[in-house]
Amino acid sequence: MRALAEAYPDEAIVQQVAGQIPWFHNCTLLDKVKDPQERLWYIQKTIQQGWSRSVLIHQLERGVYQRQGEAMTNFQKTLPQPQSDLAQQVLRDPYNFDFLSLGKEAQERELENALVKHIREFLLELGVGFAFIGSQFPIQVSGKEYRLDLLFYHFRLHCFVVIDLKTVEFEPEFSGKMNFYVSAVDDLMRNPQDNPTIGIVLCKTQDNTIVEYALRDVNKPIGVSTYQLRDALPESLKGNLPTIEELETQLNVLTVELEEGIDMGNITN
Repeated sequence: MRALAEAYPDEAIVQQVAGQIPWFHNCTLLDKVKDPQERLWYIQKTIQQGWSRSVLIHQLERGVYQRQGEAMTNFQKTLPQPQSDLAQQVLRDPYNFDFLSLGKEAQERELENALVKHIREFLLELGVGFAFIGSQFPIQVSGKEYRLDLLFYHFRLHCFVVIDLKTVEFEPEFSGKMNFYVSAVDDLMRNPQDNPTIGIVLCKTQDNTIVEYALRDVNKPIGVSTYQLRDALPESLKGNLPTIEELETQLNVLTVELEEGIDMGNITN
């Protein structure tokens, strides 16, 4: 209680903000977040999105505040206010995919399949508002079929969101391909009440100058973000773990011992 009083000397803040979340949420924030502005941000998100304490801790551990709104986009030029600001805040950079067990050399389809398999964790990382529609979603343009890596609908932005996965560094031609996808979804799927479709190119790495040039004259709303996979196993641990061959050998030994023990028990009986 003393820490709460010291953290929020303004009584109005306590009544209007901190007082709207459970006590143990406040305790968690006081313990883990020292910056008042960051703490206020997490309180507001907890109120808006109904985060449980475990979800709040999960978001704190993943550093969502630091990554919010960091993606490079052309939203200010392609979306009206306040849609552009809201869309900017929805995107993160980088996205943290540490829930995937993939190597750094994983191919695009492997990454896509893994994200779909772990769709709950993926949606949690994307943030509240994303509804998953499908992967390799087909669209028909002039008799040709094209497939979108991942298609979502965002209920706060009221628009479709197309995600194109790339396991390499961002290249300028990626924005042209995404511009095509966004235009096609706008024409083929967007309803009159929907806002303009947004495209997200999700790459392994990016050069900010190249991204800026690639998006400068594109008239469709596109953002570019990066992702991070779980770090590789440290070298210091690799030597302490058994190889697959060693595990198989030990398993065979245990199997033989078990079978011999069963046979001996039958003889005794």
